Amino acid sequence: MTCDTAAPRPFGDDLSPALSCDPRKRALFASDTYFLESYEQLGALTADPDAFLHRHAALLLKPDAVVSRQIPVTVDWLARNGLRIVAAERTRLTRTAVRSLWYYQWNLATPQRRRLADMFMDSCDAVVLLVRPEADEPGAAPASVVMTERKGPTDPLARVPGQLRYEIGRYSYLLNLVHTPDEPADVARELGIHFDTALRERVYTSALAGDDRSARARELAGQLHAEVPRRDLTFEPAAERLKEAVAEAEESPLPGAVRDELRAARRAARSPEGYRRLLEAVWHAGLPLDPWDVVIVGTHVLPMKRKGLAPVLDGAGVHDWERHTARLAAR
Repeated sequence: MTCDTAAPRPFGDDLSPALSCDPRKRALFASDTYFLESYEQLGALTADPDAFLHRHAALLLKPDAVVSRQIPVTVDWLARNGLRIVAAERTRLTRTAVRSLWYYQWNLATPQRRRLADMFMDSCDAVVLLVRPEADEPGAAPASVVMTERKGPTDPLARVPGQLRYEIGRYSYLLNLVHTPDEPADVARELGIHFDTALRERVYTSALAGDDRSARARELAGQLHAEVPRRDLTFEPAAERLKEAVAEAEESPLPGAVRDELRAARRAARSPEGYRRLLEAVWHAGLPLDPWDVVIVGTHVLPMKRKGLAPVLDGAGVHDWERHTARLAAR
């Protein structure tokens, strides 16, 4: 994307260029309730909320990171990469929260992707970490922009060694375990989605204190591991379990046409097309199968992204921000 360098308008009409290099985002977020509540609360706690949001990044560890036991691995990765955890809390990714987080991007999501997301996002609590670099570098891109780049892309085939998503598991497009807000404005907005006023104040206060909260992150991981069984997120075992469950369901009282559809689909489940047919038959029959197995298989074989569309708002990379900052400094 191309970063805009137009002069900022007064806050309430448009955001500061320090919060986003996308002029459309600055205009939209100026009337976004989640952003406004969070930013105004932060402004009551620190004299320079823009600087705070520039220095901090947020990392959401989703339920797939919980069940695959990758939160401790992530905490270790952050430490190795010079990122200090300064706040850590649990959150619940309800259907409403999911649509709020990706409100400006989910015009690209297929109906199948939305359905699969609803099946696992609210299966247990997730964890939000607020992190900052151990050492501030003058003129560096915002921590959220750098963190998003180092996290790695959504496509598992495009990830490279050293990136967080490469290290913690390359399962599928949707089961990518972690999410990061793209820019400083997104950090404020997403904290406004995850937490109510009291909990958000605790997060901001903890981050302003700056103490290492990695022990808190590990404590939350331990709580969740005690509450939620571990799951294998690889395709082949899940596909076999799914077919076995369908075979068992075929023996239960079902209308003949439904039983025939399930049996034919199960026998055809040897290719992506066959598995798509199986999932469609399962959903048509309304079978209460293990949701994780359905999600694991579905994320491999069902379409995830509508073609020919662009998101309402897109991300910005480190190079975008370097150009943005240079142009602002040249005014």
